[in-house]
Amino acid sequence: MADASARASGKQELERELSKAGKTRWWRRLVILGVLGALIAAGVVWRERTKPPPPPRYLTAEPTNGDVLETVQSTGQIKPVTEVQVGAQVSGRITKVFVDFNSVVKAGDVLAEIDPTLFGAQIDSNRAQLGVAKASVVRSEASLTTARQRLDRAKRLVAEGVGTQADLDGAQGAYDVAMADLAASKAQVSQIDAVLRSSRTNLDFTRIYSPIQGIVIDRAIDPGQTVAASFQAPVLFVIAQDLRKMRVFADIDEADVGRVSEGMSADVSVDAFPGETFKGTVSQVRFSPLTQAGVVTYAAIIEVDNPDVKLRPGMTATVSVRSAEVKGARRLPNAALRFKPSPEKDSAGKEIKAPPLEPLPPRKGRIWVITDATAGAEKIEPRVVDTGITDGVNTVVLTDLGDAKVVVDETDDPNAGARRGPRIF
Repeated sequence: MADASARASGKQELERELSKAGKTRWWRRLVILGVLGALIAAGVVWRERTKPPPPPRYLTAEPTNGDVLETVQSTGQIKPVTEVQVGAQVSGRITKVFVDFNSVVKAGDVLAEIDPTLFGAQIDSNRAQLGVAKASVVRSEASLTTARQRLDRAKRLVAEGVGTQADLDGAQGAYDVAMADLAASKAQVSQIDAVLRSSRTNLDFTRIYSPIQGIVIDRAIDPGQTVAASFQAPVLFVIAQDLRKMRVFADIDEADVGRVSEGMSADVSVDAFPGETFKGTVSQVRFSPLTQAGVVTYAAIIEVDNPDVKLRPGMTATVSVRSAEVKGARRLPNAALRFKPSPEKDSAGKEIKAPPLEPLPPRKGRIWVITDATAGAEKIEPRVVDTGITDGVNTVVLTDLGDAKVVVDETDDPNAGARRGPRIF
């Protein structure tokens, strides 16, 4: 009996211990769950408080102060200020060439010589013909003297009543013929003398002289080569007077020619000297148009100093003509004047057509400024401003904008975030 009672008492004690241990485990679980819940709630609160603001819908810029330089870009070919093409006026075989490329010559220097043999023979022939013509004049003068004597004799005989009128008329006719022969002989002398002078001139033309002082930049002949100057004088040499002064024949597009005028400064650069700029001045803007492949351009002549003779004839130059410049101007990026806001969308995602904006007169521009800077819900409105020159990046703004924030671009679809929905983590 005593053993049974002891066993029953132990069993009850064991059940109480197990019950107590089970309650302790549940309390521990509840505490752990509570702690986890508190941590999750704290994480959510911390994320809400520390999450970044929504990205701005628009990218903005403020007016700045600075210099604005308006330029007209073009390309052209470099040429000497004075360039003379020296040719030959007579045909023949080149016997001597006295200069070469880059030879420095003075006015009157002999450049080349054509074989003078044929021209010398022509002169000798003309001299002989001239001698014959002069002898013919002497003979005609003798005939005229004889005819004059016969005429005088016939007149005396008729006056004395011995001669006849027929003899007088015959003597008068012979005298007139003698005078005509003498005039023809003298004319022939003059003609042959002119031919002789022409032959002598042609002989002089066999020596080709330099018309100016300069440098030979092109030579198109060699000794032994035959020059044919029958219809057109061939170009044998090209001489540049002074390579320290050069010209650029720039092709100005018809859309920019109205901004270019004489006296404007220009910067010239060539590929042979990268990073180096040569200063020039616009000396002429020609009215004659040049049309190539439907593109109309006008030639502008830019005078360029070339003291070190770096620029060479024929080089392709890039020209920047300074058409206008403003110092310390109030300016805006050109993107602000090009900006147009995206159309609004309705709840179904369809674009809402806005009324068209009125066109602007010249020297006016339309910008959009921020009126409500609330992040993610910005509001903008258009403003019309007076504009000045532009350098391709910035434009001068003549209207006072204060500290307004001007829209230059729009971020991606502002409704994309709303369609994605909220995110906890």
